[in-house]
Amino acid sequence: MKIILKDGSQIEVPQKSSAYDCAMQISAGLARNALACEINGVVRELTTVLQDGDQLNLLTFSDKKGKEVFWHTSSHVLAQAVKRLYPETKLTIGPAIENGFYYDFDSSISFTPEILQQIEAEMKKIVKEGYRVERFELSREQALQQEKDEPYKMELIQELPQDETISFYKQGEFTDLCAGPHLYDVSKIKAIKLTQCTGAYWRGDAKNKMLQRIYGISFLKASDLDEYLKQMEEARKRDHNKLGRELELFTTSEVIGQGLPILLPKGARIIQILQRFVEDEEQKRGWLLTKTPYMAKSDLYKISGHWDHYQDSMFVLGDEEKDKEVFALRPMTCPFQYQAYLNRNRSYRDLPLRYNETSTLFRKEASGEMHGLIRVRQFTISEGHLMCTPEQLEQEFKGCLELAIYMLKTLGLYEDVSYRFSKWDPEDREKYIGTPEQWDEAQGIMQKILDHLGLDYEIGVGEAAFYGPKLDIQIRNVYGKEDTLITIQIDQLLAENFGMEYVDRDGEKKHPYIIHRTSIGCYERTLALLIEKYAGAFPTWLAPVQVKVLPISDKYVEYASQIQQKLFDAGIRAEIDDRAEKIGYKIREAQLQKIPFMLIAGEKEQAESTVSVRARQDGDVGSMKLDEFLNVIQKRIETKELD
Repeated sequence: MKIILKDGSQIEVPQKSSAYDCAMQISAGLARNALACEINGVVRELTTVLQDGDQLNLLTFSDKKGKEVFWHTSSHVLAQAVKRLYPETKLTIGPAIENGFYYDFDSSISFTPEILQQIEAEMKKIVKEGYRVERFELSREQALQQEKDEPYKMELIQELPQDETISFYKQGEFTDLCAGPHLYDVSKIKAIKLTQCTGAYWRGDAKNKMLQRIYGISFLKASDLDEYLKQMEEARKRDHNKLGRELELFTTSEVIGQGLPILLPKGARIIQILQRFVEDEEQKRGWLLTKTPYMAKSDLYKISGHWDHYQDSMFVLGDEEKDKEVFALRPMTCPFQYQAYLNRNRSYRDLPLRYNETSTLFRKEASGEMHGLIRVRQFTISEGHLMCTPEQLEQEFKGCLELAIYMLKTLGLYEDVSYRFSKWDPEDREKYIGTPEQWDEAQGIMQKILDHLGLDYEIGVGEAAFYGPKLDIQIRNVYGKEDTLITIQIDQLLAENFGMEYVDRDGEKKHPYIIHRTSIGCYERTLALLIEKYAGAFPTWLAPVQVKVLPISDKYVEYASQIQQKLFDAGIRAEIDDRAEKIGYKIREAQLQKIPFMLIAGEKEQAESTVSVRARQDGDVGSMKLDEFLNVIQKRIETKELD
């Protein structure tokens, strides 16, 4: 029979050949490295028997889906080790995640670092035992009997549709309810490290019991694990939550609450620089600035659909059963800017109409989701909404994307991003407004635009906004976790809901297409990413303090103050260190604060009306006139060099 490979070529294999047999026929090396496979786009075990005409893609550890199978199997090894050591522990779920895996346990034993070491040792023992991983299926009654001592597994089984196949995976004495797929055997998991144990609510719901979540990572080779641990150590040094506090960019307060960071003067300055940069650039590109309220009556959100589809993520002020008027803090700006559009009648001559706003938004994130500046409950975003005709849609979408790319390149973040085309899930209709026909039309238009632009993107089913598909520009933090930084969305539904119209050339009233977009995303998240990208050593144009003036002794403080004033007059952000400390100590302090330039003022400099320049990157640059130094730094700022 014929099997079609990923590159389109075909191979002839005997009837009832497995994916592994095909790998062996191609090469023994490929068979050794293969972890799983895709058959007609579905990830399966290597033992899966193929049919004539099947499309086969063999997955190795270099493939994302291959890693997921590897790490999912590792989570089962973790669960097996825990059950061996602590048999009374109850199992829940153990998925692969972006970097590694976890398993949630209900146990009276506290999984301390010492116990994690014991569990890790037991995992390594299991791997050496080399169990084959075997899949089998049971009826609902048999499955419930199989899991009679595992209440969480029984709950999962009972919720499955009546016609659902209920599968299990067995390795040695251990069996777990699981849809799979898995490795052929556990012996490939050569290097394991359990990284931490945290609390996690069952199903992420604070109303449910708190479980213990053990995280881990695994690799094919010990050297890969060593390299990963080195990367994690470097990541911890760059972690914005640690470094941002050390550099006094932001802080938090328990009496204020989770997800509500305080930007300290230096962090606030960076945000201000970014906002001015963004608003100035948007103005150049024809965007019109609005300023809208932070809250609105529930009536507004009912029109937009947020009340029905997003209320759980909103801070609601009041009770609909008791209060005449109920308000909510805004989770996004779109329904507010629509009111600006509705300020007067519109014609095709008014379009495209581009509204931008530096918007403060509020979202009721779960307490376990909060992390530094990455995920917060109050944040500020460079939000905008563009109303246009169907003929203008592609060009305007392209303009929004070009703006976002320009911002990312200027900030030095573009090399770290990827694209994701987020679609609706037709199997989960309740999450969305609009008809299937409307969604097919909007998604078809967006796909056409993305393909015309030549973007390399992944597809995320079920990740669309409730009113339309979107392009998510994704970025990874220092730990490799992916977050959305910028979104561009196409919306053909909300204009109708709000009665937004324009008179077209033919005299007919029509609804405009709307593009929702950000140009730089959430400023807090962007700041976090910049801290990690540059390890706190921001490019000169972004640095909250660009120059530190260092008098050698008290005698030269006045001269240093004159230098500082001239820097102020030239628009340079400068501080003076006039403490009674030795110059070497002041230099080291400035280096720790990651200041781009230091200007040293002493007897020689004062006599010659010069400064001695030390650069963060180049060290001692030498003596120069202040005007000469100003030319150097101003050029660097004006061109937004990334240093």
